[in-house]
Amino acid sequence: MTQTILFIDHMPEAESCGDCRDRIGKKLEALPGLSSYEVSRKAVSWVGRDDIRDAIIAIIADIKGLHHHMSWTISGMDCPSCAKSIEKAVDRLPGIHAARISFARERLNTDYNPSEVTQDDIQKVVTGLGFGLNEVIDGGVGKVKRSSNCCSSSQAQSQASTATPARDVDAGDIGSHLNNKLKVFLSGSTGKMLMAGAALLIAVVLAQFNPTNARVYYSAAALVGLVPIFFNTLRSIRFGQYFGIQTLMTVAAVGALFLGEALEASMVLFLFLIGEALEQRAANKAREGVTLLLDLQPKVARLVQGSHSQEVRVEDLSVGDVIEVRPGERLPADGIVLNNMAILDESALTGESIPRNRDINDAAQAGSLVLEKLTTFRVTSEAGDNTLDRIIRLIEESEEHKAPVARFIDRFSAWYTPAMMIVALLVAVIPPLFFNGAWEAWIYKALTLLIISCPCALVISVPAAVTSSLAASARCGLLIKGGAALELLSRAKTMAFDKTGTLTKGKPQVTDVMAQGDVLEMVRLAAAVERGSGHPLAEAVVRYAEDQEVNIPAVSDAQSITGKAALGSVGGRRVAVGSTDYFADELSDDANLYNQVQGLLEQGKTVVVVTIDNALAGVLALRDEPREEAKDTLNQLQELGIETVMLTGDNPKTGKALGRELGLAVKAGLMPQDKLREIDALGGKGTVVMVGDGINDAPALKVADVGIAMGGGTDVALEAADIALMQNRLQDLPALIRRGRQTMLNIHQNVALALGLKGIFLMTTLFGMTGLWMAVLADTGATVLVTLNALRLLRSSSD
Repeated sequence: MTQTILFIDHMPEAESCGDCRDRIGKKLEALPGLSSYEVSRKAVSWVGRDDIRDAIIAIIADIKGLHHHMSWTISGMDCPSCAKSIEKAVDRLPGIHAARISFARERLNTDYNPSEVTQDDIQKVVTGLGFGLNEVIDGGVGKVKRSSNCCSSSQAQSQASTATPARDVDAGDIGSHLNNKLKVFLSGSTGKMLMAGAALLIAVVLAQFNPTNARVYYSAAALVGLVPIFFNTLRSIRFGQYFGIQTLMTVAAVGALFLGEALEASMVLFLFLIGEALEQRAANKAREGVTLLLDLQPKVARLVQGSHSQEVRVEDLSVGDVIEVRPGERLPADGIVLNNMAILDESALTGESIPRNRDINDAAQAGSLVLEKLTTFRVTSEAGDNTLDRIIRLIEESEEHKAPVARFIDRFSAWYTPAMMIVALLVAVIPPLFFNGAWEAWIYKALTLLIISCPCALVISVPAAVTSSLAASARCGLLIKGGAALELLSRAKTMAFDKTGTLTKGKPQVTDVMAQGDVLEMVRLAAAVERGSGHPLAEAVVRYAEDQEVNIPAVSDAQSITGKAALGSVGGRRVAVGSTDYFADELSDDANLYNQVQGLLEQGKTVVVVTIDNALAGVLALRDEPREEAKDTLNQLQELGIETVMLTGDNPKTGKALGRELGLAVKAGLMPQDKLREIDALGGKGTVVMVGDGINDAPALKVADVGIAMGGGTDVALEAADIALMQNRLQDLPALIRRGRQTMLNIHQNVALALGLKGIFLMTTLFGMTGLWMAVLADTGATVLVTLNALRLLRSSSD
């Protein structure tokens, strides 16, 4: 049995295709000779016979032919309930593998079998529900998008679409544009509210002059507000949405009109439309965090060709292209700085308010604002896969990773509304039939009950809080892949850390120098011998010499004894730098130096010995030093009640020394599979969070309840993790724990507020203390209060 990895071109395309991976997985399970497998976004890996490669390739090709992807932008969504209704309606179509809506980006992502369902079928459903729809390509809106295979080759995906040629704008175009704008306004929540308000005002005025026909005037005003709601109800029922707020309002308003309560019906509808307009404003506010990120992405780049530059579309850039960015413009792709100095404002990406100085060959992130001077960069990211794209993609994907409480509320609301309609029916008929109650009074109470029972506030309570928290975190450089990670963070009991590159800087540094004679002379000669080596310890010695501003001479007759020593001649003197084992005899002759070396080794440091002309010249101690913020971060976590432990593959002596210094438990000498066992054991105490950065940390990041990858880590670690620290700062970890706890507290407040208000008004309705208009105020008020409470997370700081 061998492990084999097969990389797949562009799987999945764009943001999603989880269903594509699932379908491949199901077919793999039926293959003989396959003991285990994993399907990731970019590859299929398996343990088993290598000769089944062709069968796996055939499976992937089969899925490719049946699976296409299309993205659309949707206008007119007031709240996550609208998004859910669209998602469910599209998902019912035959041939739809998956339909997912990102409410934050107002985008519908569909994966479908083109032989069973067409793009027109999808359009008809969404527009039939009363929402606007535009096709998306390369992040643009309103352009023609080709139907692309989700696993198609990069060549096919890179083909540019044909744009419509520009033409002169005349008066007719302006008139048509204004007419379209007017239609959009009148069909929106604000337009409907203003029309209903104007009709009610006219009815009130007319009723003062002609009280006899007041009921007619108020009925007409009610119809102005009812007609758009009624048509929305018909659309919803047509596509399987039977129990939405539109249905409840239609039944309540029609019932009130039949009972002769025309004034109350018109007031109820007007108040409901006010509530819808307020919800839309609140939802737009919640989306601002993501919108701001989208605005950071330039649409064009300035490509340098020889001594000239020309503007090109950002999606036409390739890795290796040289681009220039003027002061006040944003970097359109990830890149490497080619100037001696670049001053970049990265606050929109990382939350760091102070501009950063980037020197030549330093990395820079897409979306960074260039300050002071024209700067050139070499592009390092593929089109659609720069830092900003990944941030936005993670936010979109996060809406698919729902918190357990969100999934519970989705299930709860699915049966809650039908149940409440049955309760309202019983309230309307049982008292008159069996207890001699007045039909009119109990029907009125039943209608009021219908409005109060609307689950909008409850449904929005979780996604509003999660979206606000994710957007606020993204602005601070904390990328969280969903509400599930936030909820688990709030319950975290243990946080496990990798050592190298996570708790430490990832590079050994010279910490101690002990010389028998001139210290700088010994360092100068040792660096001369080590300069030609690529070993991390040798590089550390050279860096130390450069930091001391020592002039490093040339070396001749250099040779290396692998794993033991490096030797060479420097200025006629024979210099050797090697391990304590290699120079054990020399060290044993100097008891004082030997004891000092043992003390350094006990501190977890690596010691190298230097000899000059076969005489012991001294020693250099090196260690991968802990980050400056590590100890304070661990103290903060412990104050938050989080147990901390380091899981490292380093030797026990080094691990324990670092653990003593930082104040955390240590499990050392671990292989990757050993880390998995340790995480399983820690899981017995509660939720486990794993923090790492390397390829060897990826399995542990995946197995832990929450995996957190350092921003400077490998792509594999970032892919496996649930959270990425883009600023590569350990001090963000306590902020993450606080963010998770704040979010869950906010969610609990929202749920309590939504259910509490409903409970109160349900009781007052049954006792005849609440009318229709108060029911609308209660329902709308609960929704607005829940949304406003969630928006506090956009402003709150977790630091």
